Amino acid sequence: MSRSAEAAGGPAKRGRLPAAERHRREAEILAVAARTLDEVGYEALTMQDVADRAHASKQTLYAWFGTREDLLAALIARNADRVAERVTAVLADDELPTEAAARGVLERYAVGQLTLLTGTESVNLNRAAMTSPRLAELLLDGGRHTVGPLVGRYLRRLIDTGLLRDGDTDDYFRLLYGLVIADDQIRVLLGEPAPGPEVIATRAAAAVERFWALVGAR
Repeated sequence: MSRSAEAAGGPAKRGRLPAAERHRREAEILAVAARTLDEVGYEALTMQDVADRAHASKQTLYAWFGTREDLLAALIARNADRVAERVTAVLADDELPTEAAARGVLERYAVGQLTLLTGTESVNLNRAAMTSPRLAELLLDGGRHTVGPLVGRYLRRLIDTGLLRDGDTDDYFRLLYGLVIADDQIRVLLGEPAPGPEVIATRAAAAVERFWALVGAR
């Protein structure tokens, strides 16, 4: 059986996999890698373990993803794409925002952000990034440096419609981010249990309330 066929999990095929089939198979392997990372942590993650769980060969993983660090980089990129999609969806609003609607949007963003950053996969990827300047840069580029401008554009809209006082949207994002995340992420990174959904919802609402008290136009 060829390595490509083995990675596809089916009978041997001649030549390379079609692009769509390879893309699907790569996505499956990344999903397996993410689950494995959740179960064993980044320190214990091995290419062989991922290959075995994905019913692929280790050679296929190296051919498609590169080194173990490259596989972690692919997981960071996968996570970043999902976060950007979710944040974009939360902030999408074609109607002129009211204060109540805007607060609701920011609370949904806050819940998603806090849930993500205290989740097992994100925590493990952050721990991995602490050991690698390359992974740290990828994590920043796909996280803070991508999400910040997305939220900033929504905050600019709130400024332009008179719901927030005029100000620098990057400063506003940093303020909101700090109020939402507080010390929760670092505490989870250091081993404390992640907050549950009810706690996250309460903290998100409180963070947006404080944010609005500081920069709301009224």
